[in-house]
Parts: sequence; structure tokens; C-alpha cells
Amino acid sequence: MPASSSQSLATQVRKAHARLAPLVMAPLLITVISGMSYRIIRDWGGVSRDQAHLLMVLHEGEWLKGWLGPDAETCYVVLNGLGLLWMLSTGLGMAIQPWLRTSQRTRKGADTLSQ
Repeated sequence: MPASSSQSLATQVRKAHARLAPLVMAPLLITVISGMSYRIIRDWGGVSRDQAHLLMVLHEGEWLKGWLGPDAETCYVVLNGLGLLWMLSTGLGMAIQPWLRTSQRTRKGADTLSQ
């Protein structure tokens, strides 16, 4: 459904961010939790690489090969990275919106006072 012309770009981005967040969250959580667990278990738990291999299978998306074929791991990593970049960039954009609005109001006020 195309966005109406009355919606600002910020509103459209916010809605797209909200729609994509649930899809991006699960793979990112799997990647973060498995990666952190692997490093902690290996460094502090004294577990061998072979014993912790399951965590790397989860972390890298290797578990998808059985369902989606040999390129699944690469696609998982690329889509996970793109999803993270999207969420970070749109989230940052939304986070700085109040600061930008305040800055614009301050400049407009200063321009009005100088006239």
C-alpha cells in the first residue's frame, strides 16, 4: 500500500522500521546470543572448539543449509547485516529527530530576533 502524500518521510520511515523490526529481531538475537555464548564458553568455560561448534552453526546461519541450500549461510549473513544496518540507521534517524527540531526552532527564533 503506497504511503499517502500527506505522510512525512519521517512518518513513512518510522512505519517501515516498525514493520521490519519483528522480522529482523529473531535472527539478530540468535546471532548475538550464540556469538556471545561461544566466546564466553570458549574463554571462561574451557570448552573446546569442537564442543562449542553448535553455537557457531547457529551464529553463522549454517543450520539453514538443509532447508535453503548451499547459499543459505551467505544469504543469512547478508540479510542479517542489512537488517541491522537498516534498524540502526532508521533508529538513529528517529532518535535525533527531536534534537533536529529543537535546533531548527532555535535557529528560527534567532533569525526572528536579529531582524
